Amino acid sequence: QVQLVESGGGLVQPGGSLRLACAASGSIFSIYVMGWYRQTPEKQRELVATITSGGITKYADSVKGRFTISRDNAKNTMYLQMNSLKPEDTAVYYCNAEIFPTGGFAYSDYWGQGTQVTVSS
Repeated sequence: QVQLVESGGGLVQPGGSLRLACAASGSIFSIYVMGWYRQTPEKQRELVATITSGGITKYADSVKGRFTISRDNAKNTMYLQMNSLKPEDTAVYYCNAEIFPTGGFAYSDYWGQGTQVTVSS
């Protein structure tokens, strides 16, 4: 009933930019924290950035100053603006959200299906 769908991934050259989006849909009463995580075959899933409903943000040290997380609460949508991309940013990027479903009893964790970001010349 609740679904997260990412979009915006793709292939970009080093130094380039991409903007990811994550749209939450379904029977949603409230969304607290939303975040982006990434994973490669060699590494465990790692935090990229999070943002609360009030706009408080947190970033991994590796992306500070290059990535910007934002959200539109009215549209239940989150964004990740990625600038100055490096080959080491190559990964599958996953959207995550703590959502209180309509008629539910608590916040639950939801994940998107992931979108591939490849940084290569």
